[in-house]
Amino acid sequence: MPGSFTKRTFELQTNGDSALDIRFADAPGPDLSETIIALAQAIESASIPGVTELVPAYQCLTVCFDLLQLPDDGAGTQRLVDTLNELVRVQLTQPSPVAGPRYQIKIPVCYAPEFAPDMQALSNHVGLPADQVIRRHSATDYLVHMLGFTPGFLYLGGLDKQLHCPRKDRPTLNVPAGSVGIGGGQTGIYPQQTPGGWQIIGRTPLALFRPQRDPAFIARPLDRIRFVAISAQQFAETDPFAEPEKIPIDTAETDLANAGNIQKSRGARR
Repeated sequence: MPGSFTKRTFELQTNGDSALDIRFADAPGPDLSETIIALAQAIESASIPGVTELVPAYQCLTVCFDLLQLPDDGAGTQRLVDTLNELVRVQLTQPSPVAGPRYQIKIPVCYAPEFAPDMQALSNHVGLPADQVIRRHSATDYLVHMLGFTPGFLYLGGLDKQLHCPRKDRPTLNVPAGSVGIGGGQTGIYPQQTPGGWQIIGRTPLALFRPQRDPAFIARPLDRIRFVAISAQQFAETDPFAEPEKIPIDTAETDLANAGNIQKSRGARR
């Protein structure tokens, strides 16, 4: 089910028996993330019967649906496909801006050796001492492209190219919650203790995923993250449930160039 409107091309693909993927051919980047989030908002506003959840990613928007809520005439899925195709066409030819506020969110990170087990390996790979790695890593705003693979995991674009580093050959079984890592051309934060294959260079004392809070996550797609280096003593003294500093971003003055594009064809893998 391929389609093409304006300069973007996309394809609708089935994803099991209860989801459709709207998959774009474009390389991941800030502009494509804007398109995907705006499309998700348009679909949500359309209140399509049977649609239960929308999951945005780097190059894809997954539309989940409940077959039992679709018209029982044998053509319900096809009508859903047609409706989605039309919404994509409208969004690409007459794009509406993403609604809602955006924030720059400052997250404290301790880069001390006890929280950075892979700093030496990363330093060796990129040819920079640890202090320069820290300075470069905390010197820019990162665009939140998407959340996953665990609840609240932040996939961030805009990493200094000199800090790009391959994932580990063998993932670590237990990456502590709050760990900040680098995987390829991305950086991100592990909200829970999980296995993970990224190079860990620091840890935040903040709890990023709080299911009792609304919203449960510390950031949303298209927010920006700024890492603020703190000492081990500051880490120990920080209340994990403290709210991070959030500064509203005036979208009219948004300059996404700083966020940069992540490497072409890179997936959102763990």
